[in-house]
Amino acid sequence: MNGTFSLKGHVAALLTILFWGTTFIATKVLLEYMQPLEILFSRFLLGYLALWIVAPHPMRNVSLRQEAYFAAVGFFGIFLYYLLENIALTCTFASNVGVMVVVAPLFTAILQRVFLPLEGRLEPGFLAGFFLAMAGIALISFNGMSF
Repeated sequence: MNGTFSLKGHVAALLTILFWGTTFIATKVLLEYMQPLEILFSRFLLGYLALWIVAPHPMRNVSLRQEAYFAAVGFFGIFLYYLLENIALTCTFASNVGVMVVVAPLFTAILQRVFLPLEGRLEPGFLAGFFLAMAGIALISFNGMSF
């Protein structure tokens, strides 16, 4: 692996973080004009159009069972996630929703350890990164308030 490939990966990760992080604020603003379900539908429509531009042909050699898995993953992994995120943004600040989203990978890793114990262990770097991310979110959320 050369340095250019690594740099491209880091740049892609930083851009992903930038775009993903701004979606909370953008969605919060959109909620003044649209309902959570309308935002979700618009997001799906834009995503579908973008995917169709990138790959304008249907998937080949996909069984009905695989299609069912795709539908379930789309429903539980995307649809419900974004619907609940949009609803949460109607109830609280974008920074609070950000805290909840930051915590999700830790719970995923813990569930992985419970249900797939042979798949590996939680590395100290993962835990350090999680706590560093939580500290950053806390600094943003509490906005310098003293306790």
